[in-house]
Amino acid sequence: MKYILAYSLPIITFLGLKAGGYFSFSGVCYAFVIIPVIEQFTQVSSADNNYQWRQRFFDVLLYGNLFFVYGLLIYSAQWLGSERQPYELVGLVLSLGTVLGSNGINVAHELGHRSHWTDHLSAFLLLLPSHYYHFFIEHNHGHHLDVATPKDPSTARKNQSVYSFYVQSVFGTYVKAWRIQRQLLKRSSKHFLSASNYMLWAGLSHFIWIGAGVALLGLFPMSILALAGVVGLLLLETINYIEHYGLIRKLNDNGRYERVDVIHSWNSNHVLGRMLLYELTRHSDHHYKSNKPYQNLVHQESSPQLPYGYPTSMLLSLIPPLWFGIMNPKIPKKIEG
Repeated sequence: MKYILAYSLPIITFLGLKAGGYFSFSGVCYAFVIIPVIEQFTQVSSADNNYQWRQRFFDVLLYGNLFFVYGLLIYSAQWLGSERQPYELVGLVLSLGTVLGSNGINVAHELGHRSHWTDHLSAFLLLLPSHYYHFFIEHNHGHHLDVATPKDPSTARKNQSVYSFYVQSVFGTYVKAWRIQRQLLKRSSKHFLSASNYMLWAGLSHFIWIGAGVALLGLFPMSILALAGVVGLLLLETINYIEHYGLIRKLNDNGRYERVDVIHSWNSNHVLGRMLLYELTRHSDHHYKSNKPYQNLVHQESSPQLPYGYPTSMLLSLIPPLWFGIMNPKIPKKIEG
């Protein structure tokens, strides 16, 4: 039942918006102030789960995020119908954006690795509010193949700031997603207008989403919700940044990169982050066996370890000199790049 803690973020965000005023910052403060402080006083656990049963139960926990994400979006739209102070709008954008990144894109990432069409549809719906529908195809067909190489826009190089990385990854993954889509269509001899062109129809769906929002809510409220989506995608990219920072796979003499291993991702065993993010923090094992369900991901002893949990690491990354000073000495020399 511990993964139910992931629902605490949208619930706290909802309660903060309902209270109004400075409580509109409740969601972002919970994720990036309260959680980091608690993690400094809690033990790191490398103990592994052994959940070989009730797979459906753990899937249902993921699907529940559709209710929380879209329920919060609907409530936020209603909330914006009342007169609000500028600082309250900032609180909404940051708190809702945090939910869209954590309970939205992160859960979509897990569901996107499944094979059933209902999982893929759920993943798309969770990506839509953050304008990141292309993540589904680029992550599965690009990032997992090219991670820790110069071919991967989602891998940050040593001494690259997170701000430079945002530009590289946000635009690079979108362009790469279209390139992958064209290759997939060509390989299966499908036309550009084929139903198999995910990027085309997902893109059109995104425009419909934005257009419908403007028509129903008005330009200003929809702009606020769209800005929250931008916060969500930047949170995802900040996570990408810390997950592979400075780690590069060796290029073999035959011109191919060595096989992806557990040493090519940073791992974190901070307990709260593990529960809130459905074990995303055990990223080394995820890249080693990407089809393994989140509840069965294990600690990999040989993988490089983040000195702090994900929320704290994300905050540190926003101050490049501090991040470089902490992380550069910890990058294993044989995979430093």
